[in-house]
This record gives sequence, structure tokens and C-alpha cells, in this order.
Amino acid sequence: MTVFDGITHYDRRMLIWCSKSRYYPCLITGFRVISRSGDGYVQLLLPLLLLAFDYQAYSAFVQLMMMAFAIERLLYLLLKNALKRPRPPEAIPSFCSIVRASDQFSFPSGHTMAAFLLAGLCAMQFPYWALPLYGWALLVGVSRVIMGVHFPSDILAGATLGCSIAAVVRFMV
Repeated sequence: MTVFDGITHYDRRMLIWCSKSRYYPCLITGFRVISRSGDGYVQLLLPLLLLAFDYQAYSAFVQLMMMAFAIERLLYLLLKNALKRPRPPEAIPSFCSIVRASDQFSFPSGHTMAAFLLAGLCAMQFPYWALPLYGWALLVGVSRVIMGVHFPSDILAGATLGCSIAAVVRFMV
């Protein structure tokens, strides 16, 4: 018995319910784009843009972002490899994902974790951007379920961890 056995039943039901959106090609196209936006390009591009815009004003914030993302990647790798939760297509024999997963294990969602970390850090630095950033992060998480590469609890954990790392790093420095 694993830590996931208790939540697996509800996770599977929610995953199957979310997969019903696959009947709408325009939704799938949109969620595919949103999912790709969580691949890490935004997390790399934003600090570079901030530095190019005003190096003096944003260099300390970019250093904070780099430290936070180093912690996020380390925690992500430790949890993925320690818990080894199978992805939906491996856990549910009749289920197929729409996109190829970036790695073998499901828990937590790295895309969601990084998106909520970015949203959390930027919301503290630029409060007027909080709503659109958290909205984007939420859509990244939902897209990973729609694409069939994560269970809903993977998303919840990724969001919680991303926000937590943002808060801890921000108040630690």
C-alpha cells in the first residue's frame, strides 16, 4: 500500500471526467499551448527580460528567482524519484495521454510547481500582476490533467509546493 492508494479512486474519477473535454478539438489546442507555456521557457525568459529592461532595479529579484528555482528543481527531483507515482497511462490501462510526458513519474507536477512558484514570486514583486499570473499557473495545472499526464492531486501538490517555496524564499531573504 502506497501513500497514493487513498486518493487514487477520486483522482481517477476526476481525471476521467476532465478527459471528456478531449471531444472538443479547440479546447485541446488551447490547453496544449497552455501546457507548453509551462515547459520552462517563461521561467527562463522573464528574468532575462527583467534584466534587459532594468538591470539595476531587478538584479536582486532575478537572483531570488534563481535561488527559488534551484530549490524547486531539487525538491521536484527528490519527490519524483522517492515517490515514483506512475503517470495516468501507466496507472489506468485503458487511458491514453494526448502529449508525451517529460519524465517517468507523476507526483508532483513540475510544470505546475514551477508555474505557481513564478506566479508567487512575481505576485510579491508586482502585486498588480497577481491575478493573471495565478490564473496562468492554474491553467497550466489544469492543462496537465486535460493532456492526461497528471492526476489532479499531482497538480494540487505542485501548486502548494510552488507557492510555499515562493513564500519561504521571499521571506527568508
